[in-house]
Amino acid sequence: MSDSTTEGAGGVFDDPVRLRGNGAGLRPSLGEIGLHQFAPYLINRISLSWTTHLAEALKAHEMTTTKMRALAILSISSPVTINELSLYALTEQSTMSRTLDSLEEQEYIRRRPRAEDLRVRDVEMTQRGRDAFAKVWPMMYDLLLKMFEGIDNEEYKAFTATLHKMIQNIHKHEI
Repeated sequence: MSDSTTEGAGGVFDDPVRLRGNGAGLRPSLGEIGLHQFAPYLINRISLSWTTHLAEALKAHEMTTTKMRALAILSISSPVTINELSLYALTEQSTMSRTLDSLEEQEYIRRRPRAEDLRVRDVEMTQRGRDAFAKVWPMMYDLLLKMFEGIDNEEYKAFTATLHKMIQNIHKHEI
C-alpha cells in the first residue's frame, strides 16, 4: 500500500478531517481519506511501535512496560493513590494492583495508609525504585530522540499542542 492512498474520486484531499464526501453531506469513505491520512491509524501505528520497542528494551532490565509506567509516574509525582496511578499509567486498577505487588516485592515502591483516611493507600517510590528507573530512563529518552529525529522543536511543540487539544476533545465528547 502506498502513502498516496489519499486520492479518491475528487482527487487529492487537502483537509480529510473536514471533508464531507461528495458535497451531498455524506461522509467520505476511508478509501477516500486514505489510510495514511487517517490519524487514528497513524496514532495506533506509532503507539504500537513505541510500546513494542520499549517492552523489548525493558526486558534487559527485568522490567515490564506497566512497571516502567508506574515508576515513571512516581518519579515525577509521588505519593499518589492506586487509582491515580492507574489513570496516569493507562492501566486497569486490577492490573496496577498486581504490578504494585511485584514492585513492592522488589522494594521499588511502598504503600502506606493515608493519615486522614486509612482506606486510601498512597504509593511512593523508594530509592531503590528511583535507581531502577534511572537505569531505564536513558534508553527511553534515546528511543524518543530516534522517534523524533528530523523534527525540530517548533514541530514538536505543535505536535504536542495538537495532542492536548485532542485529549480535551476526548474529555469534552466523552469519547
